[in-house]
Amino acid sequence: MIKDLDLTVDRLNIRGQLYLPESAVQPYPAVILCHGVPSGTVDLTDGGYPLLAKTICEKGFAVYTFRFRGTGESEGNFDILGWTHDLSAAIDAILLQPEIDKKRLALVGFSAGAAVALFVAAQDKRVAAVAACASPADFSAISESTNPQITIHYFRKVGIIRDPEFPPSMEAWLEGFRSVNALKVVSTISPRPVLFIQAAQDPVVPPANSEKLYAAAGEPRQIIIIEGNEHRLRRNQAAMESLIGWLKANLN
Repeated sequence: MIKDLDLTVDRLNIRGQLYLPESAVQPYPAVILCHGVPSGTVDLTDGGYPLLAKTICEKGFAVYTFRFRGTGESEGNFDILGWTHDLSAAIDAILLQPEIDKKRLALVGFSAGAAVALFVAAQDKRVAAVAACASPADFSAISESTNPQITIHYFRKVGIIRDPEFPPSMEAWLEGFRSVNALKVVSTISPRPVLFIQAAQDPVVPPANSEKLYAAAGEPRQIIIIEGNEHRLRRNQAAMESLIGWLKANLN
């Protein structure tokens, strides 16, 4: 069963859907999917996060997939600190659902969404486990840019910064990227389990990022390196089979 579950965060409408298993016994273990920064290109053969949500749901998990502010049908503009607000609100909303087991909630993030998931999990003890796929260790590539206007122009081009006057303060916007630093906080997630999945030749987020995060994380922790250069690991069957096996082991 799929039902719409939208959020209101910082006066913005955040669009989401909750996938519920048809045959599993309630209350369900739950997974919140956190996407990365859109590329601006659309592959019509790619089922995207709805397909991944359906696949995980068929294994007996409730799955919430939503669009961070500035992306898809959600309102607002891309702001990494705002993304942490969106995810916190998603956790609040999911744990209010009567079908959900409040002690078995995992965050599964991809790329920038993985860094946000690690950051939020470090602060929110309601999160029982975190899986980070191709996560940047930090956002210094953006926050320390010598010409942030180039970055802003790119995000406008892909459609995730929409308002002409955004950001109202460039320094405050960049400070958000400095503060959302997964590497600084990942150690505090322990003793909750953390999984890192990474492609060995990822050209977007090099594997050194996951290796640094793994080294800094406490136990229990696991790192899986997948051969190939696929950054969008949700499209990699081996990576997602490993993820689902880890979810089963840590949430069931």
